[in-house]
Amino acid sequence: MFEDLRGRVALVTGGATGIGGAISAAFGEAGMKVAVHFHAGADQATGIAEEIERPGGTALLLQRDITESEAPGDLVRRTVDAFGRLDVLVNNAGGMVARRPLETIDDAFFDAVVDLNVRQLVHACRASAAAMKDSGGSIINVSSISARTGGSPGSSIYSGAKAFVSTFTRSLARELAPHNIRVNALSPGTIATAFHERHSTPEKLEATRKSIPMLRLGAAADCAGTALFLASNALSSYVTGQVIEVNGGQFMG
Repeated sequence: MFEDLRGRVALVTGGATGIGGAISAAFGEAGMKVAVHFHAGADQATGIAEEIERPGGTALLLQRDITESEAPGDLVRRTVDAFGRLDVLVNNAGGMVARRPLETIDDAFFDAVVDLNVRQLVHACRASAAAMKDSGGSIINVSSISARTGGSPGSSIYSGAKAFVSTFTRSLARELAPHNIRVNALSPGTIATAFHERHSTPEKLEATRKSIPMLRLGAAADCAGTALFLASNALSSYVTGQVIEVNGGQFMG
């Protein structure tokens, strides 16, 4: 089904664990060359590289703190240096940092959330678009259900940052369409990853599970098919500027 992806080149930020890890592995299964960015967790990155290469993909591990201003451009350059091109960017790196009620939000916290979820993503899109302008490509930004619902208490800055990602995706899709670069977003619902182990209690997750029409939390692998679809020109060549919700019916709209 994804034969057109074989031999294509992808860069996945935050690509060693969780949703990013599942996408990296799926790209490897499709025979892609995958640059896997990670910050901490070298063991997990090595494991994902093995998953990519086992079915015939090619892996390149790139360690970097992506919030450093020059990091996204450096990751794109190293990917192109290694593989000669860039066809797909998945902007998966991000995080809540912490749950903070309004009265405790200061400039340092605001900057940390924006740097992690917004600034680096903009830099990565800019560098990738420059690399793709001659041959076209696909940019996939990872947003969140929180961009539509506002999230739960303590996640206001994170939710706002993800709303930026969704709107930025639509705007960039218009701007880059003449260059045959498609820009879309994948918006996960509540996915059972380390993200929620850090930021949600078991009781909160169980209450959320009961509210989902499919009566289960998502798995990281549930997001991989959407990423494959958006990466594939054969399947989604006329799809751009879309935010695809992957949430088991948790939010419909």
